[in-house]
Amino acid sequence: MTDFGAGSRVFKTNERKVAAIAKNAGIAERRQRLLFRLVRYFKPERVLELGTSLGLGSIALALGVQSGNVLTVEGCHNTSTKAQELFDKFNLKNIRLKNETFEEFLKDSSIDWDLVYIDGNHSKERTLRYFDILKESAANDSVFIFDDIYWSPEMTQAWMEICAHPKVSVSIDTFQWGLIFFRREQEKQHFTIRV
Repeated sequence: MTDFGAGSRVFKTNERKVAAIAKNAGIAERRQRLLFRLVRYFKPERVLELGTSLGLGSIALALGVQSGNVLTVEGCHNTSTKAQELFDKFNLKNIRLKNETFEEFLKDSSIDWDLVYIDGNHSKERTLRYFDILKESAANDSVFIFDDIYWSPEMTQAWMEICAHPKVSVSIDTFQWGLIFFRREQEKQHFTIRV
């Protein structure tokens, strides 16, 4: 496995079994169900996921999207190959997988995303960079979901800076995920809920 992010607190080498990745680094089943329900509720047409891993989050996104598509980006070739095998096995036609780094993808991306799920890298500098790039094309009803906002003190700082940004009107802290909204007509508010 090639890790382009902040590394792993569980794995000490880059050789990893698929089952171990699913168990230790994949999205938990209850989070997967919540992601599905969020997508169903917000009804996005253009969904971006940064950090495919084995594709478990991608599947929840794709099943939740009723009339749109999911574009998911994974830097590691071996991991993205496993994810694509899973998408093919379940005949998920509304997922498109790009095997490139987030930086490579974002330098050429100009699409306005309705929902963005960022589950990769986990460093303050890069998380803020991804936010800075993606916020420029955020629509009034766009939703961004950041995973692992308390993964490290640095990630928590990134989350706090994102919440304070003038373009962000509403932020929701779920202790693992942070959700942000850009609704210009709404007063700035911050919520903390345990899910």
